[in-house]
Amino acid sequence: MVSLFVERGEIMAKNRVIPFGYCMKNGEVTVDFTEAKAVMRIFEEYLNGSSLMQIAKLMESEKVQYSEDSGKWNKNMIKRIIENEKYLGNEKYPKIISEKFFDQANEKRVSKATSVRMISEYLQEIRSRTYCLECGHRLSRIGGNCRCAKWDCRNPNCYRFEYQLTDQMIIGAVLTVLNTVIANPNLIENSGKISVYSPTADVIRKQNEINQMTDSAQIDFDRIKSEIFKLAEMKYNCCTYDDNPQKTAQLRRLLDEQKQLNSLDIGLFKACISRIWISHFCTVEVEFINGVHIKNITERNEKNAGSNDNSCEGSDRDKSK
Repeated sequence: MVSLFVERGEIMAKNRVIPFGYCMKNGEVTVDFTEAKAVMRIFEEYLNGSSLMQIAKLMESEKVQYSEDSGKWNKNMIKRIIENEKYLGNEKYPKIISEKFFDQANEKRVSKATSVRMISEYLQEIRSRTYCLECGHRLSRIGGNCRCAKWDCRNPNCYRFEYQLTDQMIIGAVLTVLNTVIANPNLIENSGKISVYSPTADVIRKQNEINQMTDSAQIDFDRIKSEIFKLAEMKYNCCTYDDNPQKTAQLRRLLDEQKQLNSLDIGLFKACISRIWISHFCTVEVEFINGVHIKNITERNEKNAGSNDNSCEGSDRDKSK
């Protein structure tokens, strides 16, 4: 017969050969009463919203021993306890946690892990396109997957941001800009020219040389032909092709049938936006693939907890074009 509870002082394995919450007595696995209470506390704390790291710190603060010679805890230990099905009980291990508690905790764990992966994918795309408006340096995100992560310019020759810039501020600003251009597609119009020819001094010199050669009494046709080909290549290199009108048409096709977004569509984000520019005062300016800049105007409180007003206007960069 397996005994459900024992006094902690009687039996304690030196190493965690068996899961936390259990111990060996007379050759059988039995429940360690003190550890079992800690296991139940871990599940309760997790379901009440505590993070794995917070629970680990709680175990240490309450001096719960993980093993006979260690009171150290980390989030991986907590995670292993939450996902260990042995606590449901089987032929070898007595039951400590109810199926309802176990299922609720693990549904939350899986849901949270999926959400973190999705956020990470979003942030990877945003990070690759987010730059400091003051110096042009790509912004750094500090804090890993922590909810309190913030963005800042780490260029030593630049200045730190005046406010704490969070993931949600950037995502919210980009979402506002996208919804604004969906509602007002004329905002993304760009009146760029298809191509521009600007001859250099070398091109002008080469043209003059050819003119002199053709005016000469003795014309070297082979040499003139060779020089004309060189001039044609030089002129071609002076032409700049502007594909912004085509990109504007592409943007219109992407946005024409698009409904207002409730959350950021990462596919649309990648297709429409080339860069995000952020000033030291945390104003967010979105640059579309056709070169048009639209600025999100956001009011902040002193603690920078969030944004109240989300309106957009064309950037001064566009006005100067």
